[in-house]
Amino acid sequence: MEFDLQKDLKSVLFSAEEIQARVKQLAQEVEETCAGDEVTVISIINGAMIFTADLIRRIRLPLRLDCIRASSYGDETRPTHAPKLLDSVRLDVEGRHVLLVDDILDTGNTLKTVRDEMLERNPASVRTCVLLDKKARRAVEFEADLVGFVIPDEFVVGYGLDFAERYRHLPCIGILKEENQSV
Repeated sequence: MEFDLQKDLKSVLFSAEEIQARVKQLAQEVEETCAGDEVTVISIINGAMIFTADLIRRIRLPLRLDCIRASSYGDETRPTHAPKLLDSVRLDVEGRHVLLVDDILDTGNTLKTVRDEMLERNPASVRTCVLLDKKARRAVEFEADLVGFVIPDEFVVGYGLDFAERYRHLPCIGILKEENQSV
């Protein structure tokens, strides 16, 4: 099955160039926020893989990287269950500065669950960085410390974001046409 940008997306919200410019700015914000300290970056995968890779290549601080896997969507466009942590970090974060990186903050449930998990490990600090913030869908009180873009209540794909594990490879972020939102 071949991807056709015109056929599959209603519109492009952010081009590859816009995303890369904002990722560069976010890396600078991380550097300013962490004030020269080593940071332990925890990427919430699979969605944040591409964003995290681009972000950490631009951060000029000592850092360690680990990943955590969480799931709440399955093959749907809305969360189908409470977030489940499918795999946890292996690095010791006690006494360390932690930066949680996720692709999108919508209901807030996943990032809150992961942050709470990290806080139980007694880090020096926990900050959050998301590429996209969909405020209209917030179900819990939660705001990210660093945000790439605020987006409308639309189902978006590309640059790591998927629908049923498709579209992650797109260099842009676009709104998926409704007729393509079923498996």
